[in-house]
Amino acid sequence: MAPLTIPLNDGKQIPWLGFGTGTALYSKDAEAAIRVAIANGIVHLDGAQMYQNEDSLGNGIASSGKPRSELFVTTKLGKLPEGKTVRDTLVESLKKLKLDYVDLFLIHMPIHHEGKLKAVWKEFEELQKEGLAKSIGVSNFRIKDFEELLDGANVVPAVNQIEYHPYVYKATAPLLEFQKKHNIVATSYGGLTPIVRQKGGPVDPVLASITQRLTKDVGKNVTEGQVLGLWLRSQGIPEITTSSKEERVKEYVATQTLPDLTPEEVNAITEAGSKVHHRAFCKWLDD
Repeated sequence: MAPLTIPLNDGKQIPWLGFGTGTALYSKDAEAAIRVAIANGIVHLDGAQMYQNEDSLGNGIASSGKPRSELFVTTKLGKLPEGKTVRDTLVESLKKLKLDYVDLFLIHMPIHHEGKLKAVWKEFEELQKEGLAKSIGVSNFRIKDFEELLDGANVVPAVNQIEYHPYVYKATAPLLEFQKKHNIVATSYGGLTPIVRQKGGPVDPVLASITQRLTKDVGKNVTEGQVLGLWLRSQGIPEITTSSKEERVKEYVATQTLPDLTPEEVNAITEAGSKVHHRAFCKWLDD
């Protein structure tokens, strides 16, 4: 089955389902997990300098035997070390990843480059010209960060990777509206927060009833995690997720073949999520 993809504003495509090496794998050896993800059909692999495991992500890619052309690999710029350029850090990342280029290079945190976003982005544009990064984008950006970066930019970021799930829907709506105007795709991390970090909220009963309906309709077990994935898919938002368990990886992959939620179901999840606000990561985004 060909992976489901979402078009980017630079003419490239991003696979809808991504496997991340942060959160559970942060600063841990990710090689085995990456091999499992690739063996089960995940081709979009999401790393970062800050996760301190790009070398094991590279080992997982190398030992998987998957052709480079079939993979979509992301890494992200951390804090810039004194005396180093953005290019220096990407060249180091590529050495660790054992790759000649990444498919997507992101500014990980705007707060790491206060007052310097424009200069950093100029370097990103050069790296894209050079072919070291096929697409360039950002992560954890607010509207004000975009306004600063876009002023004088030649390339509009292709992606903004953000924490996105029903409990931040309301807080994120203005940002998504802004991104839509500039054709910037949002990709989601922390998408399973309602079931893994915030059980007992208003989204629970809605997920339970949709899970039941889908399980009956497709004749096989559908999980609440898959329903949250379908909620993201309904909005054209790629899901970056992670797990050390193979059965969980298989579950994520199977989401791609499930039928769409009805518009009513999408709205029911959104409305329930809008009743409370819960951000699990980067709390400064709410300031």
